[in-house]
Amino acid sequence: MFAYTIRRLLLTLPVMLVVALFVYGLLDLAPGDPAVFLAGEEASLEDIARIRQTLGLDQPFYHRFTLWLLNVLQGDLGNSLFTGVPVSQMIVQRMPPTFTLMIMTLCVSVLIAIPLGALAAWRHNSTYDRGVMMVAVFSFSIPTFVVGYMLAWALGIEMRWLPVQGYVPFSQGFWNSIRTLILPTLALSSVYVALITRITRATLLETLSQDYIRTARSKGVGNQNILFKHALKNAAIPVITVIGSGVALLISGAVVTETVFSIPGLGRLTVDAILRRDYPIIQGVILLFSFLYVMVNLLIDLLYRVFDPRIKY
Repeated sequence: MFAYTIRRLLLTLPVMLVVALFVYGLLDLAPGDPAVFLAGEEASLEDIARIRQTLGLDQPFYHRFTLWLLNVLQGDLGNSLFTGVPVSQMIVQRMPPTFTLMIMTLCVSVLIAIPLGALAAWRHNSTYDRGVMMVAVFSFSIPTFVVGYMLAWALGIEMRWLPVQGYVPFSQGFWNSIRTLILPTLALSSVYVALITRITRATLLETLSQDYIRTARSKGVGNQNILFKHALKNAAIPVITVIGSGVALLISGAVVTETVFSIPGLGRLTVDAILRRDYPIIQGVILLFSFLYVMVNLLIDLLYRVFDPRIKY
């Protein structure tokens, strides 16, 4: 197990190198010149050229990428083109609301979706099953920002139960901080709950049709033991895979959700950086999210050993 973990960690290095090359190259090909934005509308060509030289934008691509990569390996993600603040410092400042939102969404989604999907599979073709699947398909079809605006209007503006915008740090009170993230969590978890519910139901339906389940029923094993001790445990691997793969949904959904609810997290930072062509911030945030996604998938692979001891490494 330890050797397998080390091998997988080593394999993440070329993956992150490809991601870094893709991110840097894609932004380099993107339209728009940061020097033009920094210089202003009335700047002359000489002013723009001088800014490009100061930022190193006049250097060849391979030279700029190599220098940037060497700095990243040392923990230096560069400085913001507009504020001059180190990107790593800005990312650390914006991490708490984003990571709290993602963790809350993950916990809420798993706690709601797995029981819903399990009961839907157990009561296959019942009214409950059809209702759950109809709600899941409906939730999966609605964009996150639409759900966010609907929740903000209903629970925030009309009923005045929860704040609609902003974020309160944990230093100003745990409950006050959580209240500001309830609406974004509900909006972001709508798609995630639908996805996990559908996968849980489909996997359990296949598992409940296996011979060992029929054997357990013939021996008089109770329904709860069959569902939770036998079927759900054996159906856990595909569900865990979807939960890990769904982290990409959380990352992309966080960008939209933080924009809708004005949360000063990494998603909002990314949007502001894109609008200003602040490439160092965009590169740093995407690199962080890519690393997070790779690490989560590595964790999912390690969990296979827990739920399926037949796997040999």
